[in-house]
Amino acid sequence: MTMNILLQDWNLPPFDKIKVEDYEPAVRAAIAEAERNVEAIVDNHDEPTFENTVEALETASRRLDRVSAIMVNLNECCTTDELQAVTMKMEPEITRFSMKVMTDKRLYERVRSCELRVKSGDERLTVEQRTLLENTLKSFVRHGVALEGEEADRYRRNEEELTALKQRFSHNALADQNAWTLHLTDEADLAGLPPTVRDAARAEAEAKRLKGWLFTLAAPSYIPFMTYSERRDLRERMYRAYGSIGGRGNENDNNGVIRRIVELRAEQARLLGYDTYCDYVLSDRMVQSLPNLRRFMLELKDAVLPAAERDLADAGVTAAWDLSYMSEKLKRQRYDLDDEALRPYFPLEAVREGIFALYGRLYGLHFEEDKSVPVYHEDVRVYRVTDGGREMGLLYLDMHPRESKRSGAWMTEFRGQYGDVRPQIQVVCNFSKPTGSTPALLRFSEVETFMHEMGHAMHGMLSEVHYESLGGTNVKRDFVEMPSQVMENWCYEPEFLSTFARHYVTGAPLPTEYIGKIRAAQNHMAGWLCLRQLNLGFTDIAFHTMGAESGEWKAESVEARAMTNLLPRVEGCCTATNFNHIFGGGYASGYYGYKWAEVLDADIFSRFKHDGIFNRETAAAFRREVLSRGGTEHPAVLFRNFMGREPDNKALLKRMNVFVKPNDQSQDA
Repeated sequence: MTMNILLQDWNLPPFDKIKVEDYEPAVRAAIAEAERNVEAIVDNHDEPTFENTVEALETASRRLDRVSAIMVNLNECCTTDELQAVTMKMEPEITRFSMKVMTDKRLYERVRSCELRVKSGDERLTVEQRTLLENTLKSFVRHGVALEGEEADRYRRNEEELTALKQRFSHNALADQNAWTLHLTDEADLAGLPPTVRDAARAEAEAKRLKGWLFTLAAPSYIPFMTYSERRDLRERMYRAYGSIGGRGNENDNNGVIRRIVELRAEQARLLGYDTYCDYVLSDRMVQSLPNLRRFMLELKDAVLPAAERDLADAGVTAAWDLSYMSEKLKRQRYDLDDEALRPYFPLEAVREGIFALYGRLYGLHFEEDKSVPVYHEDVRVYRVTDGGREMGLLYLDMHPRESKRSGAWMTEFRGQYGDVRPQIQVVCNFSKPTGSTPALLRFSEVETFMHEMGHAMHGMLSEVHYESLGGTNVKRDFVEMPSQVMENWCYEPEFLSTFARHYVTGAPLPTEYIGKIRAAQNHMAGWLCLRQLNLGFTDIAFHTMGAESGEWKAESVEARAMTNLLPRVEGCCTATNFNHIFGGGYASGYYGYKWAEVLDADIFSRFKHDGIFNRETAAAFRREVLSRGGTEHPAVLFRNFMGREPDNKALLKRMNVFVKPNDQSQDA
């Protein structure tokens, strides 16, 4: 067993030595080790203290955490059939161990004894230690430690099944996305598509040994096609294909998976004494309750609905497959702004260096590529991040799509920060690939995405906590998007864009008039985009405030009742069957968090605007009061510590400017 690389002591994940057959024995051995560590805590005859109980429990499964992080993260971004199989087999085993710990009444009583010692004054704790104690107790309760007999057994079984179902959902969505392509051989079918889009499609076809052009449902292929293709019939085909991912009635259909997930989550909530799964989740969020959430979302919906209706009317959109195309035409008409004309000024390498330089300017960080660090795919590049002479951690960047990677963009960790141990952070995106002699050129929306994910990464990288479970992005779900969303604001600041946006051929800086157009178009279709985000949030709530209906049941019918959609629904298309955030990831009953965090990020950036977007003192305060603190205190406390007051939504409403007609001279006020 010591020959298994995953069980040896290593600092850097040994991606160059790991074999798929290593995972199962490594996970089983790590679980056994963790079980021994937990049993030692229970068998300790000394009086329970924070150190010998809560702190010991925090570190009991550290090796398991490392091994599982590699397995699960690689299954998301560089999977194989074999890796998917072993992950689907071992994830329920990990959940079984976790549930065994969190429902161990002996262990729970020891933690409660620690709490009593603190309350009586026999033991004094720091703020961070108090938070860890509170979180640990809450975790026991929220995992059903109080349940008895059949209810306890059912709760554990349900959690194991839910773990497997989430894996199945993601597997089905990826497989179904990869199974569909649009192969064109007649150049007339490419009408309206820019040269860069055609070149990428030709390269895709050549990779499959096909003639002509091949378009896929991956974002770098799908989005440009829907934005520029003049062939409305082909746009409809692409839209219907994308909209039916995971819902085509084949072996990858997710309808049954969703139904079972919804049933199990609803039952888990009822077992713990909550009316719905939403009630269960929201009781531990900033928003606190379902009535509070509904009020927040409905008030925002009512505020943006007129602007959303105006957006669609102005663009002349009558069908969903026309939205991107007509929106782009309207943007050109209003602002004389062509996203394709911007792309040559945003080569990936330059954008990356611009973002690195921004973090250097704000926080004094330095990024240096280290080619000696093992990687799991040739596309991955690794950077050592330092602050003066101090190493802050490793950053793995994985930027381009492939069939083994799920769609979207995300940040995760191979190891989090704790004490003197620095994090190993992964940022995964699906940006357009280089083609021939042309480098990877980003759409402006991809620049925003890169900034967003790097905001998450720096939340993890700048963490300064003692306990890993409280570090970096381990915060309440409706706060976690704030540090990432606040970074997107810099994309619209001329002082930042001018530092890196240069034409990849001529080296000419992004023209001043282009920057003005970007800023003018910042709120293009803002009403509609906000309503779309709210629709996704309402969909999330709809699924998690109900159980599956009897008889014929399809996710499409539930989604249809939840949406506040201004466009006719398309039969057979359903967001839910490909909604990985809530059915494959960790955003169930939490997708609203993007809009909730937007209020916070707009408010926080207003201070940067007031003080100067490169102001080192303001950045230092943000780092000290928010980024470095992770989840050591309630997010509301962190916000107040930085802003000196409670949140105010005026900054968001001003930024969105959805109440002003686009041609109104006051829109830039």
